[in-house]
Amino acid sequence: MFAPRTRHLALERSGGETAMTYPPARLAWAIWGLGSLVYLAAFFQRVAPAVMTEQLMADFALGGAALGNLSAFYFYAYVAMQIPTGLLADRWGPRRLLTAGIAVASLGGALFALAPTFALAATGRLLIGASVGVGFVSMLKLSSHWIEPRRFALVSGLLLMMGLIGAVFAGVPLRIAVDGFGWRGVMLAFAGLTALLAVAIWLFVRDDPAERGYESHFHGADSKVGHGHTPILASLAEVLAYRNIWLMMLVPIGFSGAVLAFAGLWGVPWLRQVHGVDARTAAAITSAMLVAWGVGGPLLGNWSTRLGKRKPLYLATGGVALLGWIAVVWLPLPLPLLVVVLAVTGFVSGNIIIGFAWTKESVPLRLMGTATGVANMGPLMGGMILQPAIGLMLDRRWAGAMSGGARIYDEAAWTGGFTLLAVAVAISLILLAFARESHCRQTA
Repeated sequence: MFAPRTRHLALERSGGETAMTYPPARLAWAIWGLGSLVYLAAFFQRVAPAVMTEQLMADFALGGAALGNLSAFYFYAYVAMQIPTGLLADRWGPRRLLTAGIAVASLGGALFALAPTFALAATGRLLIGASVGVGFVSMLKLSSHWIEPRRFALVSGLLLMMGLIGAVFAGVPLRIAVDGFGWRGVMLAFAGLTALLAVAIWLFVRDDPAERGYESHFHGADSKVGHGHTPILASLAEVLAYRNIWLMMLVPIGFSGAVLAFAGLWGVPWLRQVHGVDARTAAAITSAMLVAWGVGGPLLGNWSTRLGKRKPLYLATGGVALLGWIAVVWLPLPLPLLVVVLAVTGFVSGNIIIGFAWTKESVPLRLMGTATGVANMGPLMGGMILQPAIGLMLDRRWAGAMSGGARIYDEAAWTGGFTLLAVAVAISLILLAFARESHCRQTA
């Protein structure tokens, strides 16, 4: 599947001159696919606590706010890594970042699995978040070199879909494994798999097709990976001078954060305590929302490219997402209809992929990694803020009920906590109105 490590030339004769060709699709997508497994692993770790809430509460004697913080330690570190990752991706290349990131994630996963105390478990989550935080930005950088530019929005969506595959594995399959082997054993085994992935990426992934003897799809000023010359702070200052970059960072806080807070942590206990479903069914419902989110990403990104505009579709889907969360929080929906509403809400929330293509188009190509790192802070800031905030709201309304060492919240408490989801999405929709349309054209 992979080209040999020795540099071989893919040449064609044209008019007596020799020209390099673009890499074959099989090689390009194989390298992309292997690197994208980092993002799959990142998403698995991101939402894994959702099906282990009772076990984590019982093992570490946690309330809602503390559980939200334990899960959110992943997001704290992930968000903090986005700007450094963008800067490093522009200079060091994605291969080094992906390899180092997933290797450290393996260590963090092992620490989390073996932790006897909340402090060590939180440290493990912090290490995981910081290390896999390189995944998305590094993969967008890798994609810009190996995949043709007109497919960038689609590839961004496919990357989200890979992440959501990880989230699906963190749903019903993880719940079944936890029931059979305990959460610690399962998470330790996953840490071992991520260590093997680090070795595979180092051996097979390359930053640019030129390292395999092919022509690169990247034609920006820094088309030779790792040779950017703009000072780091100057690059960051230049990126932050673009209004769209600020908006592309802030807007996903609501759209993505609502999905991550619900499907990534609080949806399963809410479905169990308010709707009376069993743990595996609840995990399946939240997984369905994540699958819809993953499907929506590439489709909406591609549709916006076909439209030739980013803003109209982003606004329209954002409005549908707001209506969806209003229905989930305040309408007494029967379970089958609730599942449909959650799936539709997840699908339209995939609109954040439009924002990543929009971000790329809003700055010169040489700043793409840095700009993407800034913009990628937004989706994770949503989870970072909303997961513990909902837990805090739940604790304030807790009536004292317990079951198996875990807190039980009544419907009024859940409604109060989930009101934050609709509020966050509404704010994002307002902010989006101020973004400047790119018309799907790259800034010079």
